[in-house]
Amino acid sequence: MEVTGPGPGTQGAGGFPGRILAISPHTDDAELGAGGAMARWLREGRQVHLAAFSIAERSVAEGLPADVLLGESRESAAVLGVPAADLTTHRFEVRRFPESRQDILEALIGLREKLQPELVLLPASGDIHQDHQTIANEGLRAFKHTSILGYELPWNLRDFRPGVFVILEKEDVDRKVAAVQCYRSQASRPYCDSDFIYGLARVRGVQAQTRHAEAFECVRWFWR
Repeated sequence: MEVTGPGPGTQGAGGFPGRILAISPHTDDAELGAGGAMARWLREGRQVHLAAFSIAERSVAEGLPADVLLGESRESAAVLGVPAADLTTHRFEVRRFPESRQDILEALIGLREKLQPELVLLPASGDIHQDHQTIANEGLRAFKHTSILGYELPWNLRDFRPGVFVILEKEDVDRKVAAVQCYRSQASRPYCDSDFIYGLARVRGVQAQTRHAEAFECVRWFWR
């Protein structure tokens, strides 16, 4: 399924969502999994709200401020084009999300009631990271009447069945790379490498018979 959407800033006759919520278990996950799509939708004038549930203070390298990812996530969102008012950050403890399942569900319901998104982006259902699994499962509960796409983080995936391809311009991929590069504290991680990001966009582009794309699992889709 190729998601192209109607004109900028409207839901349009085709029913493509105008209000989108990207949910990131940790700062940088949503950018890595859906940064190109978010860049495209923002370029088209759609509203994209980005919500991160942890700044991963216990995973920060020695010598860096514990909250370094908070500042980096704000820079990254600004590069993508997400207004500061459309960025939400929670501080759940990294790798301990299953213990906070109910609190996370209530926070997700709060986002649902406040934002009333038409499309929600979550980690794909085959993601094996315990925090990502919690967000995917509780997100499915919180947004059971909302369209949901699962984004891919290949290094965590046991299984991924791409059913939706979002076609990207090179400028969208460039903006994704620039957003990920804002996470200077994570620069040593292989998946933050620009060659990897461009390469995956090309792989998905070949599958979609275009130059660049991002692939998503179709979890649930309401065509209104």
